[in-house]
Amino acid sequence: MSTSPLTPAYKGRGSAENPTSRFERLTTHVEPQDLDNHGQPDAPETVYLRDPSRSIVAFNTSPDVGFNASVNPYRGCEHGCIYCYARPTHEYLGFSAGLDFESRILVKEEAPALLRRELSSRRWKPQVVGLSGVTDCYQPIERRLGLTRRCLEVFLDFRNPVTLITKSALVTRDVDRLAALAERDLVSVSLSITTLDGELHRRLEPRASHPLQRLRAIEVLADAGVPVGVNVAPVIPGLNDHEIPAICKAAAKAGARFGGRILLRLPYGVKDLFEQWLERHYPARRKKVLSRLRGMRGGQLNDSAFGSRMRGDGFFADHLARLFALSARKAGLGEHPALRTDAFRAPGDAQLGLFAPTSRQR
Repeated sequence: MSTSPLTPAYKGRGSAENPTSRFERLTTHVEPQDLDNHGQPDAPETVYLRDPSRSIVAFNTSPDVGFNASVNPYRGCEHGCIYCYARPTHEYLGFSAGLDFESRILVKEEAPALLRRELSSRRWKPQVVGLSGVTDCYQPIERRLGLTRRCLEVFLDFRNPVTLITKSALVTRDVDRLAALAERDLVSVSLSITTLDGELHRRLEPRASHPLQRLRAIEVLADAGVPVGVNVAPVIPGLNDHEIPAICKAAAKAGARFGGRILLRLPYGVKDLFEQWLERHYPARRKKVLSRLRGMRGGQLNDSAFGSRMRGDGFFADHLARLFALSARKAGLGEHPALRTDAFRAPGDAQLGLFAPTSRQR
């Protein structure tokens, strides 16, 4: 990590840096912005750009994520979570993993139409599709554009199962569509809750919904019959790991039925961004946090190997695994529910299923 003075924090942004993409040869120097009345630099405005992608379903072979296909209506994420493992994906677009990732958002305006086309293909194999496999499908711009809602309508039309993960209470806007999918065992929703501490939340994930709003979202979804769970993620040793029992308990009380956890991942440039964030906000904890991470990552800050990248290895990783398992069991959190794939309807039958019996009616 650089020893140069830290850039002042931007209000409402997770990163204060905008390092050059690892794929770029030229470096652009931007003069510091004016300070506001509180001595902070003015935060860069969010810019939305059209994404001309001609396909929408991405496939993976990872055994860690629980699905092989995913849909991401947006690239980049305005939530600004400093720890986001997806930040380096912006570098493939010529942007930075820092401020660009949270202020230069690419919008796939044709996502619903592209999804309908792919599900209509004879080559499509009915399977669980993950929404928010990379960036959050319920980030702020979704309130206006509704791309995720329209994708849910496509999944409902075709009776194709979908699993969502989000940090946004905006998911409750679509409770009607989610409840309709749930009636046919075609959906599950996970709310990621990193902390119950409002101040830590504000610094870690400045534009994501407040933890209390996420708990309320769990309650709303559960009351509507939608299978909903909690994802304690990421677990940051020395910073939020002590909150695992409280998060599991609070989520279960709100109606969560299942739970999971993911250890902090710091690929590529996220390592430096996170170290700078620690030095800026929690300098006294920096050494402990990084030491614990290295202890679970074979001496490194990141491990990309399947199987260990989500959980880590060693004594501290085993301790976190036991802590989560005990906390989940005490809270009554079970396993992620299995979703149906046998309800999928061929495109020619798309209108018939409006009157087909649901799994609960059989």
